[in-house]
Amino acid sequence: MRLNKYIANSGLCSRRAADKLIAEGQVYVNGEKIIEMGVQVGDKDVVKVNGKRISPDKKVYILMNKPRNTICTKSDERGRRTVLDLLPDDMQHVYPVGRLDRNTTGILMLTNDGELTQKLLHPSKGVKKVYKATIKERLTQDQMNQLVTGVELEDGISKFDKIVELNEDQRFRYGIELHSGKNRVIRRCFEALNNQVIKLDRVLFQNFEKRGIKQGEWRHLRDNELQGLGIKPLRKNR
Repeated sequence: MRLNKYIANSGLCSRRAADKLIAEGQVYVNGEKIIEMGVQVGDKDVVKVNGKRISPDKKVYILMNKPRNTICTKSDERGRRTVLDLLPDDMQHVYPVGRLDRNTTGILMLTNDGELTQKLLHPSKGVKKVYKATIKERLTQDQMNQLVTGVELEDGISKFDKIVELNEDQRFRYGIELHSGKNRVIRRCFEALNNQVIKLDRVLFQNFEKRGIKQGEWRHLRDNELQGLGIKPLRKNR
């Protein structure tokens, strides 16, 4: 197997990103630094990236309903709970596809498929995300229009694709659709309007819903869901 494919199959990154790691001298095979492209490796070879050994594990695809007070990283230097703490020991080699901030709940995909991760996160793919937000003060129509046309943030203009008032109860709840992957973009957009998000829940990512997954729990993607991503099912999902 070509070295860049081996690295991508480990879930670390895409093949293109693996080529960059090789060119930068960050990849070692059996203790030898590799900077040439096209090197072949096998199961018995020891491959390390930045000093950590990797292996081309069987692909795993998981949907989780992320709870509050949980970090979307593999580990946290401050000892806070991460999404991997909610998974069994044999699932510790997956990574979150994108991130939800610590206090945002909802649907999250985790996988060790680096190429799929890069594909879903690339801005050109325009992956749809739908959220339900509970905010401090009710929006005016002008403010709703502004959130769709664009709000000036410190890292540029950001906007929602759609926003609707839900009128579910006495609280101010809104459904929001957007494709942006900017950090905390929904919370920051409301803050720019002198408002505050009290609760934020992602109800849809790509075509995946959290329906049927209790908060803090997870499941494997089903065969039809894998096929919808262009992935051939390799096993019977539970």
